[in-house]
Amino acid sequence: MTQHNISRRQLIATGVSAGVAATFAPHAFAQNYPSRPIRLSVGFAPGTGPDVLTRLLGQKMGELMNQPFVIDNRAGAGGQIAAGAVAKSPPDGYNLLIADVSAISIAPAAFARLAYDPAKELVVISEVARTDFILVVPASSPAKSYGDFVKAATAAKDKVNFGTFGAGTPGHFGAEMLGAQGNFKVEAVHYRATGDAVSAIVAGDVQAALMSTALASAQIKGGKVRGLATTAPVRSSMLPDIPTFREVGYPGADFSAWFCLFAPAGTPDSMIATLNNQVIAAVKAPDLRSKLEDAGFSLVGSSTAAARRMVNVEAGRWKKIVADTGFKGVQ
Repeated sequence: MTQHNISRRQLIATGVSAGVAATFAPHAFAQNYPSRPIRLSVGFAPGTGPDVLTRLLGQKMGELMNQPFVIDNRAGAGGQIAAGAVAKSPPDGYNLLIADVSAISIAPAAFARLAYDPAKELVVISEVARTDFILVVPASSPAKSYGDFVKAATAAKDKVNFGTFGAGTPGHFGAEMLGAQGNFKVEAVHYRATGDAVSAIVAGDVQAALMSTALASAQIKGGKVRGLATTAPVRSSMLPDIPTFREVGYPGADFSAWFCLFAPAGTPDSMIATLNNQVIAAVKAPDLRSKLEDAGFSLVGSSTAAARRMVNVEAGRWKKIVADTGFKGVQ
């Protein structure tokens, strides 16, 4: 046997071994998952509703998976900053995202130049929770019911000023939806920070706003704003005196903010399955359910297939809503 043949065979054997190792390495890697802390990003500031959801979920999943979940707040642009960062992260199961309808279904329709493509760069793992909205007006407003509000809005010569928590959010396009259904004109006034938007509606700087149930509850019970109707399918146990939009004759106002767990596209299926199982286990835990329900969330914990169907349907729905408004966002 010549030295040339030996070297060639050795090279072939080495190549085969390397190929086998490359084939089985991801599988072995996934089997040991997770073996280090997981970063969970959220596109909202500490203390906000989405942050509370993310921290409580991360804590429970960390307990279940025996690895800490490190919360990474990347606030701004309605969640787009966090979504873009995770979309560009390595698909190794250690970079996850809690994102809502704004960054995933509304932003692609509202902004022509988005830094990420959620349909191609992110994969949904599970729908974790939802929160509905309450239409609120300043405590000084003469409107005592939604009927009063619509009557005054349609009679007004000027547009109705709606405070929002940013362009491209459910509160923004939800206001436009209410205007279309009630036949009145809306002027959206966008605020960068949640606190600024709340202060504006309390002070009467804007005429109305759509607040999440949890956020609205404290303001309504404190007498700072008045709640007129909820987008939920049934009345909230937190605010049982406030009727649904369906009850007051506007069944089309049935939108909510959903929150899903996402990973970068290319994350191994076995990791996605593991994470989905742990999300479902987490939202079934009585302690987590109690805390999140008290914070105004409805827990879901869906399968990956169900979450994927929901996100696809929502993308089409919000695309039409945005198109009907004629809104063209500038990044």
